[in-house]
Amino acid sequence: METIKNTKDKFVFKAKINETLANAIRRSVNLIPILAIDEVEIAKNDTALYDETVAHRIGLIPLKFSKGFKENSEEKLKLKVKKEGIVYSGDFKGNIEVVYDKIPITILNPGKEVDITAYVRMGRGFEHAKFSPGIIIYRNSGEIIIDKEFSDIIKKNFPENAIKEKGDKIIIEDNSEKPISDFCEGLAIKNKKKAEIKEGDELIIKVESFGQIEPKEIFKKALEFLKKDLESVSKKL
Repeated sequence: METIKNTKDKFVFKAKINETLANAIRRSVNLIPILAIDEVEIAKNDTALYDETVAHRIGLIPLKFSKGFKENSEEKLKLKVKKEGIVYSGDFKGNIEVVYDKIPITILNPGKEVDITAYVRMGRGFEHAKFSPGIIIYRNSGEIIIDKEFSDIIKKNFPENAIKEKGDKIIIEDNSEKPISDFCEGLAIKNKKKAEIKEGDELIIKVESFGQIEPKEIFKKALEFLKKDLESVSKKL
């Protein structure tokens, strides 16, 4: 395994792994328990948005994961604002913190008010997208063979990709975070040329977090839940 990028909200790596297994890991992300606002009680909503629209926006606000939170527990968050301007996710008060405090929910005009009680519970992504911690996507690594005349424009747009010269052709390694095959193919077609694309035997896997837990932890937990599922199937067989 080779790490390509590792940040707070993104983990990209290259690995020799079967696509079927990679897809099973991707699907297992929806088994990871995550906190989210499940229901809301709207006592007052003087904004221009319907109650349903406000509730939908609130439900998708990522919440910080609390290790002490039990699966059948419930917490309350309070949103009571009476001021002109934008109402943000950070205006919620309670024991559970939001991941991003500058997510706009709605706008209040002078003298208007919003009063909402939100109920937080733990759930999983297969129930609803709001319980998803992030996403995993993958693609094949590879290389692109194209005419040497396109070398400068490819270097300018994709400086991270290694390029080798071979006669009147160049060979570009497609193993970075950004895929370049479509760009090269489009460039060749536009100039009435051909681009040869060869798939490699490794996958470029990208894990993106919505902020509740770190991307590396998402991948690790997805593996753990997949392993439990496989052990369960094995016992039943």
